[in-house]
Amino acid sequence: MTLVLLIAAVALYGLIVSDNLIRKVMCLAMLESMVILVFLGAGYVEDGLAPILSENVALTVDPLPQALMLTAIVISVCFNSLALAFIVRVHQKHHTLEVSRLNDL
Repeated sequence: MTLVLLIAAVALYGLIVSDNLIRKVMCLAMLESMVILVFLGAGYVEDGLAPILSENVALTVDPLPQALMLTAIVISVCFNSLALAFIVRVHQKHHTLEVSRLNDL
């Protein structure tokens, strides 16, 4: 859990400090991945069994966090591809990816 928080802090720092749009999208992707890891870690059960035809209810794994995180992965892939498509269009029009130079235009 400490490693996840450390990587999330580095990604948040990169998101704030970076001036390049592609680096900002990469930092957002890292943050999305950290959220997914936290949710999957919260739903983890040691020696857990699938909730299908299981007699021991105490060892069954709740499938809801896994299903939600699969949905979150699909949404993050769609978001990242859309953001990169917008970045390509910005670069074609303004010939730069630096936010500070885009503000001056």
